Amino acid sequence: MNDAQPNPESLDAQSILKTTLDLAQQQGNWYDLSLVDIAEHCDTSISEIYKHFADTNAIADFWFSQALETMLSADRDEIIGLPFTTRLDQIIWRWFEALAPYHAVTTQILKAKLHPPHMHHWVPMIFDLSRLVQLWLDMAELNSDGRRRQIQEITLTGIFLVTLSAWCRDQSPQQAQAHSKLLRMLEKAERSGQF
Repeated sequence: MNDAQPNPESLDAQSILKTTLDLAQQQGNWYDLSLVDIAEHCDTSISEIYKHFADTNAIADFWFSQALETMLSADRDEIIGLPFTTRLDQIIWRWFEALAPYHAVTTQILKAKLHPPHMHHWVPMIFDLSRLVQLWLDMAELNSDGRRRQIQEITLTGIFLVTLSAWCRDQSPQQAQAHSKLLRMLEKAERSGQF
C-alpha cells in the first residue's frame, strides 16, 4: 500500500472513487476493473467497498454525479447577462471540464456502459441524459414551452451526443477541439432558429 491510498479506517465514497479512478488510469482498462482489485488497492475487504458501491458501474455513476454537482455549482450571476448560446456553452462545458482530469478513464467508462451485453445500463443513461438536457435549458433560462421546448430538447440532445463523441476522441489540450465544435453547433442552431 502506497501513501496515496486511503486509510481503511477513513474509507468513504469519495476516497474509493479517487482510488478507483487512479487505478483505472494506471491500468488503462476500466472494463476489467473489479471490486476485488479496488479492495486490494485500498487495503480493505470487498464488503467495505460494497457498503458504498455495489459494483464498478455504481462507482462510475458516482463519478458522473460529481460532474453534475460541479456543473450545478456554477455562479448564475456570471452567465446571466451573456447571450444564451454562450450561457449554454459555459454550462455544458463545465460538465466536461469536471470529467477532464480522468478523460481517458471517463471514455472507457462510457464505452463499458454502451457495451452490447450491458443493455441494462442503456435505459438509465437515456433518462440521465434527458434530465441533463432539461437542466441545461433551465440553467441557461431558455424558458420555452410546448413544441418549441421539444425542438430545443431534441436539438441540444443531438449537439451533446456529437460533442461527447468528439470529446472522447479529442487528444488536444483540454479537449479544445471538442469545445470549439460544441460552440459552433450551438451557434448554428441559434442561426437556424432552433433556440
